[in-house]
Amino acid sequence: MESVWLYSIASVFIVSLIAIIGIFGLAIKADKLKKFLIYLISFSAGALFGDAFIHLIPEIAEEGFALSYSIYIILGILIFFSLEKFIHWRHCHMPTTSHHVHPFAYMNLIGDSLHNFIDGLIIAASYIVSIPAGIATTIAVVLHEIPQEIGDFGVLLYAGFSKGKAIFLNFVTALAAVIGAVVSLLLNRFVENIEIPLICLAVGGFLYIAGSDLIPELHKETRIGVSLMQIISFIIGVAVMALLLLLE
Repeated sequence: MESVWLYSIASVFIVSLIAIIGIFGLAIKADKLKKFLIYLISFSAGALFGDAFIHLIPEIAEEGFALSYSIYIILGILIFFSLEKFIHWRHCHMPTTSHHVHPFAYMNLIGDSLHNFIDGLIIAASYIVSIPAGIATTIAVVLHEIPQEIGDFGVLLYAGFSKGKAIFLNFVTALAAVIGAVVSLLLNRFVENIEIPLICLAVGGFLYIAGSDLIPELHKETRIGVSLMQIISFIIGVAVMALLLLLE
């Protein structure tokens, strides 16, 4: 169990450090950043689907797949759908100034904290199932977090925060993943098989993120050459998850 704690805490700290990547993203010219991110998003979509179908579902279904698992997966989709609606709940039409920070920025910070907390729960639950499953899930989360954190950093700057404060707040919200991991590991001590519903929630969340957020973003690009590279990137993402089976 000590190794599970070690792997979980180390993984969520790595995920948290991704929060500061936004400043590097802004240092890259917009056109170059867009070209890089579109393939990373495609790779991330493949990794999320791959982790859900190659690692997580097979792990929880080793002794059979119960109807409750399907309900938990649907609940995971609902949670992430609701979270996304919550983040985009309020809009402000007042001009952005250094004295007026848009309320949507605070909503984004709250939503991002909840998202990161859930990521922490999911990562730790995956390590409870098995170390390879935990590593695969951590990689999938990291790949998804990179474009998300760049976007979040941009939102905070647009809302009127300074670069320093935006980085600090992004990192603080990212630390919610550590809290999520600790909660997951503590629950495991008191609630038998708690990893099963948590993994199902992860599957639902990954399917929702990949299917409703990432893939629609990819469909905005219609050029044949770029589209083919997106497909290849997606396949590579799935392949990476498949190759991680060698760790078992």
